[in-house]
Amino acid sequence: MKILVNTRIQILVVALAASSALFAQSSGTSPGQPQNQQGMLDARQIVALSVAATERSWQARDYHYTYIERDEDRRLDSRGQVKSEDVDVTRMILVTGVRFEQLIEHNGQPPSAEQERKRREELEKLKRETPEERAARLRKDQENRSFLKEVLQAFDFQLIGEELVEGRPAYVLLATPHPGYHAHGKFGKMFSKVEGQLWIDKQDYGWIKVDGEVTQSFSMGLFVAHMQRGAHIILEQTCVGESVWVPKRLQLRFSAKILLLKSLNIDRILTYSDYRPEADSPSSVCR
Repeated sequence: MKILVNTRIQILVVALAASSALFAQSSGTSPGQPQNQQGMLDARQIVALSVAATERSWQARDYHYTYIERDEDRRLDSRGQVKSEDVDVTRMILVTGVRFEQLIEHNGQPPSAEQERKRREELEKLKRETPEERAARLRKDQENRSFLKEVLQAFDFQLIGEELVEGRPAYVLLATPHPGYHAHGKFGKMFSKVEGQLWIDKQDYGWIKVDGEVTQSFSMGLFVAHMQRGAHIILEQTCVGESVWVPKRLQLRFSAKILLLKSLNIDRILTYSDYRPEADSPSSVCR
């Protein structure tokens, strides 16, 4: 059975980048304000410019793009060798403007009759969604992003250089937990226990890469897992539309305890491909 960490892990990774963006807002630089002296931008100005790009990319991916997700969940032995593996391939489609997960195959086999039955039921339920149910779902989506309000206090940031990543010039920023930070909210307890680096595209300020490491253990749900110190998280993104940056590869290698009893070494790799814009989506040409 897979540990249900996908959504929260992505939130944790993105938090490193988003925290930089919120930290920048106090600089007084408007995200839409032109900058003619890029060589003189500081960390706050750089990440301030990334705020608008980030929100636009999130909206585009969630409401304008279909894509395929390959989810590899590997259990490792003490030597790091794979001893078991589960692989799901899912197409993310849009149904009445809502993202829907359509299982294509599990461990190389097509979905079973039972899985197909459940998918049809979920699809019909989504199509019959009432305005009240839709509002509740949207509120939940907002809650999953509520950490953005807290990261301003959670991290300190530093511009440490520039690099060429996938052929694109990028700023490199370091995010470290802010001393004395007291966690609040659903995901706040994670922020003081992770640090990492963020690569921001110099042309349109999209996030090219996030590389994070867990510095202190923390739990991820009462009945899910206890994340151990040393977990390594890498998120790589690609540009698929006009300043639209979307995940390309997300890898998480960690040790966890289930119910604080059973220890597991896990390598979770999610790869994303075949991004296709809907008819009313932004341009599919990356600048």
